[in-house]
Amino acid sequence: MRQELDVRLLDPEAFTSAADRARLLAPQLKALADPNRLHLLLLLAEGPRSVRGLTELSGMSQTLVSHHLAPLREQGLVTITPKGRSNVYSLCCEALAGPVKLLATLAALTPEGADACCSG
Repeated sequence: MRQELDVRLLDPEAFTSAADRARLLAPQLKALADPNRLHLLLLLAEGPRSVRGLTELSGMSQTLVSHHLAPLREQGLVTITPKGRSNVYSLCCEALAGPVKLLATLAALTPEGADACCSG
């Protein structure tokens, strides 16, 4: 079951409380909190790929790739396009933008974070 992107993640000011932000962000961060999943996302950032392509590039087994794609799919961080007898996975940049934007906002709350995030 794919979770629909909560558009409030794209606008941190839309939240009424820190508890709301945490509740909505935690599942996506949990899906991202694995080195194998991050590896798959980095491969998908280069372009859409099938499970077979991800298996070949990552060195993971097909079963392991599919296992790690499931939570990314459930959180809407990757999308699937059927192509023949296989599926092609793509990075969903819009869904990934929500957690990144919120974390950047948090980092910018301190002077050190603002300097690190916002200096050109």
